[in-house]
Amino acid sequence: MHRYPRWPVHVALLAVSTIMLVPFYWVLKTSLTGENIFAFPPALWPENPHPFFYVDVWYAIPFFRYLVNSVIVSVVVVAANVVLNGMAGYALTRDFPGKATTILLFLSCMMIPFQVTIIPAYLITSELGLLNSHAGMALPLSSTIVCIFIFKAAFEAIPKSLIDAARIDGVPDWMIVFRIIMPLTKPAIATNVILSFIWSWNSFLWPLVIIRDETMQTLPLGLSRFLSVVEDTTGALYAFCVMVLVPGLVIFLLAQKEFVSGLTSGATKG
Repeated sequence: MHRYPRWPVHVALLAVSTIMLVPFYWVLKTSLTGENIFAFPPALWPENPHPFFYVDVWYAIPFFRYLVNSVIVSVVVVAANVVLNGMAGYALTRDFPGKATTILLFLSCMMIPFQVTIIPAYLITSELGLLNSHAGMALPLSSTIVCIFIFKAAFEAIPKSLIDAARIDGVPDWMIVFRIIMPLTKPAIATNVILSFIWSWNSFLWPLVIIRDETMQTLPLGLSRFLSVVEDTTGALYAFCVMVLVPGLVIFLLAQKEFVSGLTSGATKG
């Protein structure tokens, strides 16, 4: 069997990766120089880089407070997604009356944008007394249908004999999920962690709706305030973007292998 050389594919992938990294490099370079982004021809290398714009961001607004709020909300969202999505995914792997209808309902809900449900979500949050709170910001993102089906696909790949043996030993369902199945589906957990963290970390519309206290604002809301208090925003704005981007990038790099495996789990089943 004739084997084609692999180097053209590697070269093409390297070229595509380089093109995708150019915007990130440009943001980092501008955050260190504050140069005019519309200058032509553009400078490829930063001239006299300095961290002063990062210092401006830190002191121009209560950045640390916004950072703490974003971390709290993201941690709550990630924990809730792993627990609730794991239980829901396990339930969808069991046989029960109306299972097909339930799955169809879940799939249909994925086609409804969040903007359509924001009014009832606000009313529910208000009735629960969670307006202007970390829990209120985390509530709509505490479970996501995409991540439920990621867990479902991962759980279906586990031999049923293992679950049946646990049932014979009298192990309750909640312990089967968290003590037996979850440790075997680390890629699905990593995928839930990454996706839920990114969604909560970058959330802007929902916190904008329910937050009134300035000290409760998250980083996306802090960015809008930052633009109103800083005059020369080019370098400082890009520095702000880098500071917000780094946590999500670090989490993704630490769990990228499990993330890819989690997205493809169940793809080769059969």
